[in-house]
Amino acid sequence: MASEAYVQKEFLAPERPPVRQSGVVGWIRANLFGSPTDTVLTIVAILLLWWVVPPAYEFLIGKAIFFDPEGKLGEVCRIPDVGACWAFVVDRFDFFIYGFYPIDQHWRINIVFLLMIAIIVPMLWPDLPFKAINIALFLVVLPIVSYILIAGGIFGLEYVPTEKWGGLTVTLIVSIVGITGSIPIGILLALGRQSKLPVIKTFCVLFIELWRAVPLISVLFMASVMLPLFLPQGTSIDKLLRALIGVTLFESAYLAEVVRGGLQALPRGQYEAADALGLNYWKRTTFIILPQALKHVIPGIVNNFISLFKDTSLVYIVGMKDLLEAVKTKNDAVEWAAPTQAVTGYVFAAAVFWIFCFAMSQCSMMMERRLHTGHK
Repeated sequence: MASEAYVQKEFLAPERPPVRQSGVVGWIRANLFGSPTDTVLTIVAILLLWWVVPPAYEFLIGKAIFFDPEGKLGEVCRIPDVGACWAFVVDRFDFFIYGFYPIDQHWRINIVFLLMIAIIVPMLWPDLPFKAINIALFLVVLPIVSYILIAGGIFGLEYVPTEKWGGLTVTLIVSIVGITGSIPIGILLALGRQSKLPVIKTFCVLFIELWRAVPLISVLFMASVMLPLFLPQGTSIDKLLRALIGVTLFESAYLAEVVRGGLQALPRGQYEAADALGLNYWKRTTFIILPQALKHVIPGIVNNFISLFKDTSLVYIVGMKDLLEAVKTKNDAVEWAAPTQAVTGYVFAAAVFWIFCFAMSQCSMMMERRLHTGHK
């Protein structure tokens, strides 16, 4: 007969259900309230958002003026307790994008924008074929076609001098030319700085240190004021071309140091393995060294590109009206004088810069995830 000592005579007290570890509640518990410190920081963040978001919503949307159907211009925003004057941005939107470019010729810039999207998007799509054709179109065909369309003067297109270019168009031109032009120059400078030939190494070191020792605004000022003094009498260089050359050389010096960091990060065994395969210098560098070095420094390269995109606002030094300068110019318009008109213009410019910079950072993260599989 079994002993009664092993028979359960009383019910156990009910226990609490297990803490949910999945779903929305689990994510919130793990990431926002996982510890006392996380809880305090979460509460502080919520209070900060409560302090910032409602007033920002009221200014940007709640009390904002979006349209001016009666054509009152600044008068529509001269009311008490008014929010953002988006009607001003809507009215001056064409100037912010195209500058002084002739209105009846805006279709030419629009075609360039569409071509740019049609070529760049397939390059960012990893699984699409014909990447070499995409790169050739971007580096060779797109610049030629874009210049013909925007400048004109041939094929029956009206000639538009660069003095009339402006707005977002100039910002994109300077940034894209500076980025694409600085990549090959920066790579060559980085390789030259590691060269064993004294002449090449000395030249690259002097070039890099010279351009890194001065701010970009000084480079543009020299290109605008000092460069014409060294040219033969009667010779002039287009001011946009001066800015493009100065920005490209300036950016290439910084990019060279980023690439050099990637080259130095590679273990010596990669060089020795390439030599063991009988590869010469250029094959070793092209197929073994550079692909790995550039992969390691993708964040630094994209960081330089984002910085360059924001620095394009300095081209006002050479008399070009980029996006920020176009907004500043129209903020001084007397007919649109209103309490919040200037702030709204700068908010619009900041939003445009943020969109492009955020897109570049996301592309950088996408490339890192795709190319970093061998280290996971």
